[in-house]
Amino acid sequence: MTGTSEVVVDVAAGVPFVAVPPDGGARPDTPTVLAWHLLDAPRTERAFASALPLRGLDAWRVYLGLPLSGSRLPEGGQDELRRRVFADPVLNVQQPVIEGALHEVGPALTELRSRLNLGGGPLGVLGGSSGAAAALLVLLESGLPVQAAVLVNPLVQLRDTIDALSVHHGVTYDWQAEASAFADRTDFPARAAEIAALTPAPAVLIVTGADDLVDAIQVPATRLAAHLQRSGVHVDHRSVPDLAHFLADEPGTEPAPQLPKAAEVDQLAAAWFREHLAP
Repeated sequence: MTGTSEVVVDVAAGVPFVAVPPDGGARPDTPTVLAWHLLDAPRTERAFASALPLRGLDAWRVYLGLPLSGSRLPEGGQDELRRRVFADPVLNVQQPVIEGALHEVGPALTELRSRLNLGGGPLGVLGGSSGAAAALLVLLESGLPVQAAVLVNPLVQLRDTIDALSVHHGVTYDWQAEASAFADRTDFPARAAEIAALTPAPAVLIVTGADDLVDAIQVPATRLAAHLQRSGVHVDHRSVPDLAHFLADEPGTEPAPQLPKAAEVDQLAAAWFREHLAP
């Protein structure tokens, strides 16, 4: 395959994906945005492509499925995933999902570039919640030259988020060594200087919902923005009124009409990428 003008829904290197071609047609310098969905609605690559289509962005938009999601749910589906969350949310779910996305992105992108003729244009990443943590880990550890990132209701300090959610559910999470080490690795405010030292230096947009959980999402996101700014990263933080954590209605597994609040997020994200992914 040397390129396409049609949306492609398939699997690359074992990763399910939706690839939306650029409005202006594929060119050698066309930007590419890699996107990872939430574990809440929209919780698949197909649903995320409908929720945040990045309208008006002349770029390849490649939505990648996360491990333990969509077609790769464990036997027992969402019920089994919820069981794993309550048994150990870090080691059973967050680590294999976030770290798995990092390990998969290189082989998947190599295959996609060959199959779809993506070209070598500027690269951006987009993620929601746990998908945002995956995007940040890709930015920091994959070696890919990411020029711009958009993080929506992002999970940016795993320890703070898990502790806040534990309080919300009336339980206490026991931070054992392996989970604690992964929490340190995904403490992105603490890694702000590493982000600032990347080449190219990425421009980062953080979008949070004013109705999202304060201690689990909003406070850590605000902390990340402050740390990035102090480290010299070009960063902006936008709060969207009346937006909670979800970007789609439940069950959030299939493509669905875009919600009005998701459309607001989409406009912010597309504008950021237009500004910072210019060839």
